[in-house]
Amino acid sequence: MIDVLDDIDRWRAAGHRVAVARVVDTAGSGPREIGATMAVADDGEVSGSVSGGCVEGAVVGEALAILDGTRDAGVITFGYSDDEAFAVGLTCGGTIHLFIEELDW
Repeated sequence: MIDVLDDIDRWRAAGHRVAVARVVDTAGSGPREIGATMAVADDGEVSGSVSGGCVEGAVVGEALAILDGTRDAGVITFGYSDDEAFAVGLTCGGTIHLFIEELDW
């Protein structure tokens, strides 16, 4: 989370809304540790990483959906047996659980 704070501060100063995704659990081989964080501004700018690149695009899409109100904050899971996760590249054999929410200033 510390790595993305400067970007969050910059986005906030510019009046942007921000969603944050955090790894809250993993099973099997996961690309990142619990606590890994990604922040997404409402204009699509991204800071940080929750998967080392393999599902980042899908996470950005989920974060933007939360910011535009088409998805509620909550836990989203990507796993090897999950067709969506495989399609976006999570082929490490594990499962990651992310909590994604809008930051409340």
